[in-house]
Amino acid sequence: MLEVYITKAGKYLPNEAVSNDEMEDFLGLINGTASKARRIILRNNGITSRYYALDKAGTITHNNAQLTHNAIETLYDSSFSKKDVELLSCGTSTPDHLLPSHAAMVHGLMKNHSIELNSSTGVCCAGMNSLKFGYLSVKSGNTKNAICTGSERVSTWMLAQKFDNEIINLKNLEEQPIVAFKKDFLRWMLSDGAGALLLENQPKGDLSLRIEWMEAFSYAYELEACMYAGGDKLENGELKPWSDYHPDQWLTESIFAIKQDVKILDKNILEKGALSMKDALDKNKVAAEAIDYFLPHVSSNYFVAGLDAALKERNVEIPREKWFMNLNKVGNVGSASIYLMLEELMHSGKLQKGQKILLSVPESGRFSYAYAYLTVC
Repeated sequence: MLEVYITKAGKYLPNEAVSNDEMEDFLGLINGTASKARRIILRNNGITSRYYALDKAGTITHNNAQLTHNAIETLYDSSFSKKDVELLSCGTSTPDHLLPSHAAMVHGLMKNHSIELNSSTGVCCAGMNSLKFGYLSVKSGNTKNAICTGSERVSTWMLAQKFDNEIINLKNLEEQPIVAFKKDFLRWMLSDGAGALLLENQPKGDLSLRIEWMEAFSYAYELEACMYAGGDKLENGELKPWSDYHPDQWLTESIFAIKQDVKILDKNILEKGALSMKDALDKNKVAAEAIDYFLPHVSSNYFVAGLDAALKERNVEIPREKWFMNLNKVGNVGSASIYLMLEELMHSGKLQKGQKILLSVPESGRFSYAYAYLTVC
């Protein structure tokens, strides 16, 4: 088995940063009324700016494949071009189409040559799953290199106009024309962007990161869905898929909106996160004190203190000065978030040879977790 190195990292964040006060200028007002939950959610999540692939008029500026392709373009230089790519592995929660696959649509923009493709779906772990596919391909000698990506274009899912039919339906039923919190909540949490990593079987340049191991865990066998889209949850906790609804209901009940069951999130996300991280470190015989930089993807700053406490309860103590995050500046970009963190750290000038980096990504979809352990070379 070969060694695998991250030799370059790139990103693409569309347009200008959007402040908290500007969000409804871009996403619009549902039923012409400002969201009552917005300020509370923003105060808790700690995000002060984010990026949208649209303008204030609601005009779309980029689709997901374009965001991803733009991030990939930043990886090319005199020593590596698009004609050298052997594998493209793309992860996203928000593909532009049900099919063809996201990776196929990105490859269509690359205009290079025939390569192997992989598309990873899910929620935040989709980006880590795409990274693991590339890692295993290079490690096994299947390919000499791989480009792995995480990307989201979620802003258009959250536009106020997407909820117009539901509001009309609620009025017709003489009910309060207020969109449920499980849908409104995520309008103030998620944003757009893409990150890309180049994996090769040899280190390159002044800085490369060797991937020592990757681990992944799922608790779907015991926990119901928490974050979902393209369906709705029944009273027994099961998900009813969009294809089982009448087409009229797709609009009147906003079936395709991204939803979050906050009660289940609060109860399980930290507990299972601490458990899985402890298991990953123990399996690979890594002591917490060996970690120089801890990059945890958290959806909200609200969870930071709780995660710290949950880890300490399992004797995994990583001082907060070792935590590296950029949630406040770029927002929660789902599967792209870990790429954006690592890209920023790699370009920060802080890394020194021999240092260890732990990547940690939870996914509240049905509670999955992914980890990667890196050495600075």
